[in-house]
Amino acid sequence: MEVATLHNMPHNTGWIEVVCGCMYSGKTEELIRRLRRAQIAKQRVMIFKPRIDNRYSADQIVSHSEQALPSTVVDKPVEILSLAKDAQVVGVDEAQFFTHDIVQVCEELASQGKRVIVAGLDQDYRGKPFEPVPQLLALAEYITKTLAICMVCGNPADRTQRITDQQERVVVGARGVYEARCRKCFVPPTAD
Repeated sequence: MEVATLHNMPHNTGWIEVVCGCMYSGKTEELIRRLRRAQIAKQRVMIFKPRIDNRYSADQIVSHSEQALPSTVVDKPVEILSLAKDAQVVGVDEAQFFTHDIVQVCEELASQGKRVIVAGLDQDYRGKPFEPVPQLLALAEYITKTLAICMVCGNPADRTQRITDQQERVVVGARGVYEARCRKCFVPPTAD
């Protein structure tokens, strides 16, 4: 028996759903699942991703398990407002790569009566809140935190361990750059 994860779905109003977690926790996979269900229901769906995220595809959102959906690439969150004008459901992947403007854009879309589904990392490689996702969490009606499997001990993981020496906050990468880690196995980087 399937248990509904979203109870008392709103009617005649918009809302924001945030799917957050660490790398390899299935955030994009869950985003794709929700967007596919909206498409099956014949809702008008628009999907967006930041231009910086070109790991697997230039014009699709792609999960680490290679599930994919066509998307529109944008440089600035404000572009989404005009592009999603006719959408009923708006999907946004990799929210942490957008400027803080994504928060106001999501609020405006929801106020227009749209269902807004956003996925992104809630913590950076240092284990610190990864803006603007914490602000989206505060404003969202629905929040899903996904967990991965710790690559060291196998426990549930909610941290992203960078395994390279790069010091920049944003380093777009996947395997060979990041691993999922639990609280016990996560080693925060030391400051220079």
